[in-house]
Amino acid sequence: MAGLNVSIAFFFLVVGVCQALRWISKRFLSPGAYGCLARELAGSLQLCTSCLELRMLVEIGPWGGGFGPDVVLTLLFLLFVVHGASFDGASANPTVSLQEFLLLESNLTATAAKLLAQGAGAGTGWAVTKLYWSWELTHFHLIQNLIASECSSSIRTSLHHAAFVEGTCSFLFHLVLYKLRQSHPTCRVPALAATVTFLTYTGMLSALLLYQGNIPRLFQKNLLYSQKSKYKIPKARAAAAHVEGDELRRKSKGENNNSKPRA
Repeated sequence: MAGLNVSIAFFFLVVGVCQALRWISKRFLSPGAYGCLARELAGSLQLCTSCLELRMLVEIGPWGGGFGPDVVLTLLFLLFVVHGASFDGASANPTVSLQEFLLLESNLTATAAKLLAQGAGAGTGWAVTKLYWSWELTHFHLIQNLIASECSSSIRTSLHHAAFVEGTCSFLFHLVLYKLRQSHPTCRVPALAATVTFLTYTGMLSALLLYQGNIPRLFQKNLLYSQKSKYKIPKARAAAAHVEGDELRRKSKGENNNSKPRA
């Protein structure tokens, strides 16, 4: 569990640095510049680095660290609670910024500034996380660097299936977000964190069920796809086998009748 402890310490460090960045920029910048630039940049930086490290734990942790999905889902929930409590009103999400623009809650200049800050924060977060991984503080990071050297996709299913699952989860998340946007932060933050955690868990189960047809840990029967034989039998041979089986049954029936004692 040493590798997991290092990742948790990294999460705390990222949140602390981004919180200090928010505090300093809020003190020296105007409210408009802080709200459109510094706050969104810090939020995107915090969210990107945390999600990259968490994704690494999702991909490597179960077989490299021996912990199950419950650990990752708990971390996901706690991280989104921390993000919601520390973002200070930042969305750190381009789709949310565009939604505010469409609802006439933000003008074009402010929306463009937010998108620019979010892109800069995400890019910085990616660079910082790659530098952190290059230090190879744990065996997780060593494995991650070895995997990153190969050109492979992290999508474990077909592209249209992945797009459908992602689109459905995003649609449901934005519905919940719009419903809770006027709620008090003490209710909104844990509710959104629980929604993200639930959608992540449901998106994983749906992908497994649609791809494989069943979940072996829960039930063995294939619910979606019929089980076909691995080897195909030619139709002529199958018909001959059927006729031969009928002849054998007739012979056995005749032998049984002849073997009966006569009165």
